Amino acid sequence: MANSVSVGKKIEVFSGPQCSYCRQAKALLDEMGVNYTELDISTEHHRNEFVNRLPRTRSIPQIFVDNQHIGGFEDLQSLKEKGQLEIVLKGV
Repeated sequence: MANSVSVGKKIEVFSGPQCSYCRQAKALLDEMGVNYTELDISTEHHRNEFVNRLPRTRSIPQIFVDNQHIGGFEDLQSLKEKGQLEIVLKGV
């Protein structure tokens, strides 16, 4: 964890097994030292929660920050490249 981000927000990542984009999203958060909750949609409970929260979305990962949907891996990566991810995570 080279550049740890102090986050007081609830970070959730809907993911699934064998999903390379999910692994990349979690690796990006891990590299930043961000704690998150992984919600594996291969379990019925998390799959139902995913469908209820994002009824029109079928791709994973899907990332939430304090219940605000920020998108998938490419959205997360774009925020980081623009220097906005830390702002979103810190809520500055």
